[in-house]
Amino acid sequence: MMALSPVLLFMDRNLLARKQSARLDKHSDLGWKLFGKAPLRENAQKDSKRIQKEYEDKAGRPSKPPSPKQNVRKNLDFEPLSTTALILEDRPANLPAKPAEEAQKHRQQYEEMVVQAKKRELKEAQRRKKQLEERCRVEESIGNAVLTWNNEILPNWETMWCSRKVRDLWWQGIPPSVRGKVWSLAIGNELNITHELFDICLARAKERWRSFSTGASEVENEDAGFSAADREASLELIKLDISRTFPNLCIFQQGGPYHDMLHSILGAYTCYRPDVGYVQGMSFIAAVLILNLDTADAFIAFSNLLNKPCQMAFFRVDHGLMLTYFAAFEVFFEENLPKLFAHFKKNNLTPDIYLIDWIFTLYSKSLPLDLACRIWDVFCRDGEEFLFRTALGILKLFEDILTKMDFIHMAQFLTRLPEDLPAEELFASIATIQMQSRNKKWAQVLTALQKDSREMEKGSPSLRH
Repeated sequence: MMALSPVLLFMDRNLLARKQSARLDKHSDLGWKLFGKAPLRENAQKDSKRIQKEYEDKAGRPSKPPSPKQNVRKNLDFEPLSTTALILEDRPANLPAKPAEEAQKHRQQYEEMVVQAKKRELKEAQRRKKQLEERCRVEESIGNAVLTWNNEILPNWETMWCSRKVRDLWWQGIPPSVRGKVWSLAIGNELNITHELFDICLARAKERWRSFSTGASEVENEDAGFSAADREASLELIKLDISRTFPNLCIFQQGGPYHDMLHSILGAYTCYRPDVGYVQGMSFIAAVLILNLDTADAFIAFSNLLNKPCQMAFFRVDHGLMLTYFAAFEVFFEENLPKLFAHFKKNNLTPDIYLIDWIFTLYSKSLPLDLACRIWDVFCRDGEEFLFRTALGILKLFEDILTKMDFIHMAQFLTRLPEDLPAEELFASIATIQMQSRNKKWAQVLTALQKDSREMEKGSPSLRH
């Protein structure tokens, strides 16, 4: 049999391919016809303008130029969302035209939307401008205050710190850049603690940590009378409390930049004052000081601060003296807020329920940090009296709310104050509190109550005035 030439073989294969393609096209046409549609062919791939023109020619509708309504969006300064702009578009040519009244109504609605959007945008711009101006004003005020503190007050501290001008500046808040220095001077160093003493206490604390971690027993002369269990409990409590100190800042927890500093100060203090040890709440005080001072100076301020009569009474849990402080507080509570005082008495809400946490942490746990620092500013100036005056300021600020609450809700509210408490409103409330009762100031009332307490302990009749 004679072999086919390559050319004939190629032609036969092309012919066979065309026949198969034609059969497929025919089946495809049938399939499309079942759904009432025409198959997509190569020559049908035309651009949208050609398709629109052919459709209009067949329908007998001449191509129209864009209407003024279609050009509205091009002339608008404000570009709306496409979904809102649809109301201005003409309907497709194969649908009935939009009535003139409906088109006009839609146009008015659209224009109203644009006007409202512009108003909102303008209002937001004005708000941002006002915020920026206020921020600039505050920054300028802080800058001027920093110059005053650095150039006038700090160089002449002994003669100027109690002047009227400085007291007014103090009330407005000490600038953060000089706050640590002012606190150190105001708290003082009656204990005469040096940086060298801090290093010694810290070295002793580190040695103790190592001994407990290795399980070795160690008894030091300085810790005579304090069991190893007590010392270990303090170290464990420090570790636990640090993890709960300003958790939102994430700077004091394990791995944070201030974790070791806080651990060092608290550990060194337990060696410096083993009779006091570590008490829950100390970590917040030390943390606030660390944010404003270096480690050694923070330890000096911390130790002297806890040595103040009020702090020592609370941290050593001197129940008799704590009750005396609560009694003194109630004297001024009744004097300044008689209606709320009576409501608290009626519901048996005693000061210890809310005051202990406030005093233990000097408000650093209960109030926003920046506001707590402002409380500390004036506390360093006025002493323990301002802690109780602040408490009365808080009660006065929320008096209307508290008088409508029962015991449970009042206790819950006061132990978890609002996080957005405005500083200016609180200080305005504190300013209205008068720390004078029957011509007696805080210190006089406290001293008289302490005297009464001692007489009661001796069995003498109480002489209350």
